[in-house]
Amino acid sequence: MKIRIPDYAAIYYSDKSKNEFLNDAKNTLLEGTDGKIILELENDSLKVIATAYEKGAKYVQLRWNEKTRKDVKILGDAYERGYGDLQWQSIRPERCMPWYIAASNGSDSNFDYSGRFTECFGVKVCPNAMCFWQYDTEGVTLWLDIRNGGNGTELCGRMLECATVLFKEYKSISAYRALQKFCSEMSPEPYLPNHKVYGSNNWYYAYGKSSHDEIISDTRLLMKMCKDCENAPYMVIDDGWQPNPTDAPWDIGNERFPDMKALADTMRSLGARPGIWVRYLINGKDGSARKIEVPECWYLSRNDKTLDPSHPEVLEYVKNITEILTKKWGYELIKHDFSTFDIFGKWGFEMNDKITDNGWSFYDKTKTSAEIVKNFYKVIKENSSGAVIIGCNCIGHLCATYHQLNRTGDDTSGFEWSRTSKMGVNTLAFRNCQNGSFFMSDADCVGITGAISWEQNREWLMALAQSGSPLFVSCKPGVLSEAELIELKRAYEIASKQADDLVPVDWMETTTPDTYLLNGKAVKFKWYTKRGNEIFLQSL
Repeated sequence: MKIRIPDYAAIYYSDKSKNEFLNDAKNTLLEGTDGKIILELENDSLKVIATAYEKGAKYVQLRWNEKTRKDVKILGDAYERGYGDLQWQSIRPERCMPWYIAASNGSDSNFDYSGRFTECFGVKVCPNAMCFWQYDTEGVTLWLDIRNGGNGTELCGRMLECATVLFKEYKSISAYRALQKFCSEMSPEPYLPNHKVYGSNNWYYAYGKSSHDEIISDTRLLMKMCKDCENAPYMVIDDGWQPNPTDAPWDIGNERFPDMKALADTMRSLGARPGIWVRYLINGKDGSARKIEVPECWYLSRNDKTLDPSHPEVLEYVKNITEILTKKWGYELIKHDFSTFDIFGKWGFEMNDKITDNGWSFYDKTKTSAEIVKNFYKVIKENSSGAVIIGCNCIGHLCATYHQLNRTGDDTSGFEWSRTSKMGVNTLAFRNCQNGSFFMSDADCVGITGAISWEQNREWLMALAQSGSPLFVSCKPGVLSEAELIELKRAYEIASKQADDLVPVDWMETTTPDTYLLNGKAVKFKWYTKRGNEIFLQSL
């Protein structure tokens, strides 16, 4: 299908009314009693601009009616992280697929690509709307969520550039290569680090129970493993350094972390780049008492423990915390977490056609949710003193020009191999096509505690190391043998270059691909033990 003016369009308003347009004449200006849509077709893309006059604007719907191919499987993306659920499926008209979709015939397991056809539909990164697609045998539909929280946005005549739409066709190449090319089309100017990012993160063996001295010990082990690497690794301190677990404040360490600046300085003196974890928008999680004194107007209307990122004073608070972490303390990487859940009250797998529930608004009711989230990311970027920013539980399509790295899947594990194989492998296979185009794609850590066999963890370690994406390892000291440490050292050496190309082959047949092309040569990873998948053992 070639990009063109849609056959149908509609604007939906807060009072449940709508203006709809049967656009048989392919008009580029569609004006109703309460709002209008402008469609600008240029250079193989379609810019969608909309406004509402007096009513709140909630959605724009666009529909292209055209017979589609039935001999295809369909793949969509995720709003934030994947949850082991990314997969190619048959045509399901009701399926809601965020950001982009690919429809492809054949199978990438067949290396004869003659006759292969992949069609992609998407929006360029950093739109001002939350977007999802639907695909059926009679055409495709794009929904542009331009709500403010769960209510309509008060545009009051402001012309909102909702999104730029792309349709692309790729022939005689694999579906993976087609989608990889399409990601570059959606994000032609990515914000990437000027060096390869890799290293250690203490979460998947410490799980929040750590200290100044243990971080120094972790750093020494990391530098022993990376002494021959081309560039310095990162040692990332995850949750547990601040006074309250997964909660504010962020300007002081706890009794086990008495001097955060001194810790960063020591890590740097040992040769590592210091990194730190933060959860900006929470203040009194899970119904507990608030930890810092701030005005009531700082909080979201839907949750009185979450700070509202549309409030200018909250953004100033985010700016100040970012400057403390980077400029004052000297951390060179910020991993910021939980913001999508804190803002919208849902995990990615719960969102489907609605990223948040109806009935609430941000402090600033004149901006869309997407605009507000992007501005939050922008404040972090602009005040980070050049630090690398990793988003975790962030919205991939919105953070693509604000974060150099993004965690693209849910948590792996240091104790449950079935979780690592579900979340990690699925993420690496289905979202590494975004690596280097949107951002550097972090499929999450290798958790080494001794609870998972080295034979299994080594498979995951080598897949990540050879994927061309960032590698982070959580290694409990004293767990690995000398021979195993040599293998870890080799993985770090590979990851410090990120020069390899790892392409899933059987990803159109399974959610956990085990067959890949590594620099063009077929390789197979062993994700399963002789007992098979053990995902249910934890509940026994």
